[in-house]
Amino acid sequence: MLQNHLQGDAQATATQTADAAESSGTYEVRLHPVHPRLKQIDIRPAILKAFFADARQIDVQNLEYVPFMRFILADRLDQRVGGGFRQAVCDILTDRHHGGFTLGAGEAAAGDEDLVKLATAVSHLVGPANRDGMSDSYFARFVVKHTDDSDSYLQQSYRTLSLHTDGTYVDEPTDWLLMMKMAEQHAEGGESRLLHLDDWSDLGRFHRHPLSAHSFAFKAPPSKNVETSFRRPIFHSDSSGVGISYIDQFAQPETIEQARYLFDLSQSLENSPAIKAPRLPVGTLIMLNNHFWMHGRAGFRRNEQLHRELMRLRGGFAPDMVRSGGAN
Repeated sequence: MLQNHLQGDAQATATQTADAAESSGTYEVRLHPVHPRLKQIDIRPAILKAFFADARQIDVQNLEYVPFMRFILADRLDQRVGGGFRQAVCDILTDRHHGGFTLGAGEAAAGDEDLVKLATAVSHLVGPANRDGMSDSYFARFVVKHTDDSDSYLQQSYRTLSLHTDGTYVDEPTDWLLMMKMAEQHAEGGESRLLHLDDWSDLGRFHRHPLSAHSFAFKAPPSKNVETSFRRPIFHSDSSGVGISYIDQFAQPETIEQARYLFDLSQSLENSPAIKAPRLPVGTLIMLNNHFWMHGRAGFRRNEQLHRELMRLRGGFAPDMVRSGGAN
């Protein structure tokens, strides 16, 4: 009994040590103040300013046209920050207990181009970005405002954007997701809604259901510029555990039974008490493991002057990525 007690104390101490703030002198990693699973990375402002100066000769068009320049930018950030920065980012994203972080530019960014470059560099520390059909580039920028005539909930400001993962309707790995808040005015509400799969109490019930392994068709609306549909099961498993691929708007059931399963799944997810909604300052990015994090957005309060601009990247893990927590 004493041995079990001592082992328990040792495990608790190891967990506390792993979750303690870590500092390399150029950056610090700590627990996020709103969500205990998220990490918060703070890079010293002088280091960020030096990185932006390094990147001044690389324009955004060059990043869009020449894919290897995105990795060159990531390498320059890694060299500027030092202290095992790439390793730290990879470790967080592949750690099942965490799997996500926030990182802000603060006052170091001089404008939009700096924010695009920071998001590009951070994301390409772990792997290449997928083509985004909305923009026909490796990233997309879109505005949420008072009025909207789009064909999905993404830009409808006054309703809740339901929890989902990205990449359900494309036949390419979508291991990670990055979102950067570029600008915001007259915005109340609209917080990010986040749910880690291991905090969802109904995971076992829906994962054990016979339809959890059924290959559902997922098809995006015309605005996504992806004409084909893709079939995939809702749940999958790998070395890190159970993952999910789901978005209610794009799932295409073929029977009433399948529709009931999807409806019950959506209701359970949306009513989970484990959902947390941190608010991200302008110039802050959030990067998540897309296999076991679901994300959405709370509705805004009505305001005719509402304006928010977001940047989105999503992609796969690089073959040479350093992994400590089991890659997906």
